[in-house]
Amino acid sequence: MADTMLLRRDAALVALGRQLQWRGYRFTSVTPATHARVNARSANQVASTLEDIFGWSRPFSPKSLPDDLLSILYEGDAIAPHGNLCRSSVRFSTLEQQLFMHSAFPTEAADAVFFGPDTYRFARALRSTFRGIGSGAAVTIVDIGCGSGAGGLYLRSLLPAHTPVDLILSDINPAATRFAGINAVINDCAQARTVQSDIASNISEIADVIIANPPYLVDGAERVYRHGGGALGFDLSLRIVDEALPRLAPGGRLLLYTGAPIVQGADKFREAVAPRLCDCMFTYDEYDPDVFGEELDEPSYAEVDRIAAVVLTVTAPGGSLNGSQAIARH
Repeated sequence: MADTMLLRRDAALVALGRQLQWRGYRFTSVTPATHARVNARSANQVASTLEDIFGWSRPFSPKSLPDDLLSILYEGDAIAPHGNLCRSSVRFSTLEQQLFMHSAFPTEAADAVFFGPDTYRFARALRSTFRGIGSGAAVTIVDIGCGSGAGGLYLRSLLPAHTPVDLILSDINPAATRFAGINAVINDCAQARTVQSDIASNISEIADVIIANPPYLVDGAERVYRHGGGALGFDLSLRIVDEALPRLAPGGRLLLYTGAPIVQGADKFREAVAPRLCDCMFTYDEYDPDVFGEELDEPSYAEVDRIAAVVLTVTAPGGSLNGSQAIARH
């Protein structure tokens, strides 16, 4: 009975996503700091649009929501009381033509599933790295720490429709794998597989491409979607490099989007990761010089000048990754 109820609940959330798509819903997620500031404005205390309800996570009167959407919310167990009003417990954001469900704001739960500006930068890195890919050969893609599944599902959308793809969306957080599975169906990629895994511990496949956008902040509450581990927040990123490289096919590629603490002009993540890459070709790019600046007020960042968003791309020895063969296995 529990499994049946879970499937029914998830099916309702898929239906909600598709209803929002049909209604032309669009929402761009912002940083938590911006979200809090905008919601604090007096005119924004009660929702009046679908974007208010499902993007800004504002409380709403049930009468303000079409009956069919309200019924779906109840069936999906995604509505909660908020005084005399209600709130949706899920949020939806758009990335180009795709739609992704994630946790409502504020994302305070330890297992919250996050989607925000980093997701858009991650997608931009995927697009610029894998533009023009796809020769029709079968491709295995693994998204480690997939969260909402946005990275893997977006990368799949860049490949020609006829390309056979084995897409694996993995995360240590069961809430994330659940959301990723729902998002795969919403975005017409139901064949994607979800795997609960601590990095690559439950992944046996050899991959042509491994991508990751892991947590990289020092978070005192150790929320899964934020806490990157270690004194400066990049231990998880190092573990991903260590575990991903042995699972790449010859000529396969790892793309890691993460944060790098800069201390007295030195990129501490680059200093730590470079010695691990002696046998591989790699590129390392600073995508944004200053992200999550509010974190610098925390004691853990007392010596940090800034946090940069960086993209590390590593090519495994052997094979070739050029032109249309960019991610095809050889």
